[in-house]
Amino acid sequence: MSILRILGLEGGERQSAPEPETLRKITRALEAMDPEKARYVAAFAFVLGRVANADLSISDEETREMERIVQQWAGLPEEQAILVVQIAKTQSRLFGGTENFPLTKLFKDLSTQQQREELLHCLFAVSASDDSISTVEENEIWKVAAELGITHSAYVAIRADYAHKRQVLKGLP
Repeated sequence: MSILRILGLEGGERQSAPEPETLRKITRALEAMDPEKARYVAAFAFVLGRVANADLSISDEETREMERIVQQWAGLPEEQAILVVQIAKTQSRLFGGTENFPLTKLFKDLSTQQQREELLHCLFAVSASDDSISTVEENEIWKVAAELGITHSAYVAIRADYAHKRQVLKGLP
């Protein structure tokens, strides 16, 4: 099942393979939440997964950081945060190219400017969790920032907090 369908943004049924049990469990966990909170959390987690998967690999460190962030920022218990992150990772791997923009736009619509900037901090934190923010990850974060309407100066100010982890700057005097 597409995360767009879970969020009520997809029209008709997609013809696809049967859902794995893990995906069904995560979907049920999201459906048990208040619908507005579920939409916000799902979009938030998906955008985290989008950036973590920018280099086509989501490390264990990135997964743990995503779980910690979702738990902290969404106020979810650990078990629920793990489920939300798993769906975000799965959906990002399977449908990222087609769902990236609509879900980032949904997050923009559901959030305040402060929440968008907090998400940007979270994106850098997830990328830095393996001790290096790759150029590919950084480029994806910039795309997300632009889609969220974050100004270049705000982006640069937030990115400055993670300068020591930026791959492009490592090894420079």
